[in-house]
Amino acid sequence: MHKTILLLFSITLLFGACSNKGTMEKLVIASQQGDCVGVAPMKCLLVKKEGQTNWEFFYNNIEGFNYEPGYEYVLDVKVEKIEYPAADQSALKYTLVKEVSKEQKASDNLPKMQVEELIEDITLLGDSIE
Repeated sequence: MHKTILLLFSITLLFGACSNKGTMEKLVIASQQGDCVGVAPMKCLLVKKEGQTNWEFFYNNIEGFNYEPGYEYVLDVKVEKIEYPAADQSALKYTLVKEVSKEQKASDNLPKMQVEELIEDITLLGDSIE
């Protein structure tokens, strides 16, 4: 009897330890997207995590969030680790929990890098390798 209870307790503990509940983060989303390069040139959200002063390119999607240019957002998101992501997939999944605010404004201090500059840099790098 004691062995059965111990076994059930161990299994419950094991499954509880393996569950992926994720963590919560607060993100500020800029009023404009930035030109970035992933697999190909694309538009990325510009994001500041709580406590950051500089914008970063955000290559992921935020499930449940519909971006509208011209608005700066503050979001609460859940971040979950993807156990076996595809080769070109992020290891993190972001899900909208709450839209804290949506303010029509132009975000300050956005990065200036343009896709054309990135393509030129990649082309020059390719020429120097040959």
